[in-house]
Amino acid sequence: MKILLSWSSGKDSAWALHLLQRKHPGAVGALLTTVNEAMNRVAMHGVRREVLEAQANAAGLPLRVITIPHPCSNEIYESRMRAAVTEAVADGFTHAAFGDLFLEDIRRYRERQLAGSGLTPLFPVWGIPTDRLAHDMIGAGLKARLSCVDTRILGPSYAGREFNATLVADLPAGVDPCGENGEFHTCVYDGPMFEGPIRLHPGEKEIREPFAWADLTLAADDVRTSAFPVPGSSSGSDAASDAGARPRGGRRNRTWNTNTARKNREA
Repeated sequence: MKILLSWSSGKDSAWALHLLQRKHPGAVGALLTTVNEAMNRVAMHGVRREVLEAQANAAGLPLRVITIPHPCSNEIYESRMRAAVTEAVADGFTHAAFGDLFLEDIRRYRERQLAGSGLTPLFPVWGIPTDRLAHDMIGAGLKARLSCVDTRILGPSYAGREFNATLVADLPAGVDPCGENGEFHTCVYDGPMFEGPIRLHPGEKEIREPFAWADLTLAADDVRTSAFPVPGSSSGSDAASDAGARPRGGRRNRTWNTNTARKNREA
């Protein structure tokens, strides 16, 4: 068994890695992430590439990056993903794992896209009640910050906050404790799946309705670039590149299906 793990930079994919490490020690062979090539950030999450690479280093795993254009159509997105799958199979990968929690349409989409590809889909976090899951993550030492929030549901002040028991208690009624419906996305910086912590600075906030991002940077990074550059003449954000390239009714930009009609992904 050789597993390619869809890596969003968030807590759900990190917890999937942790569970896979326990159940199949040594079987995860690489992380796979889609990055918006215009902004050099994880789509939807808005996580910088250097932070993404620091996560892979902390996990002790190779990082495979697929760049997607801005904007990205379903056709382009799925073509690049097919190429990545073909390459993975040629490199001996047998399974692809995802951090999806309970959205059936997203799971069906992944299963459909991988059918006959040579990669068998795995869903190690699937079906765990999200209140218990959040409690387990926090109790095991997983540490993350909210990198993106949907301002139609949560105020911009939530961006950059620690994902901890206090935050979960502060979430408004109806908000999933793990943000599975796209209410928020996270960037993990420590936990049992890492060899050591990543030192993150919360950075500035960027608000482009209906989303707000925290520009999380490595603590030792002195680069002072534009937090969220706008490609071309568009006023869109990283979220804009995700429009329309995920099955309708789906949630967020999971790394396997980075584009979403509802602009929501793997938190």
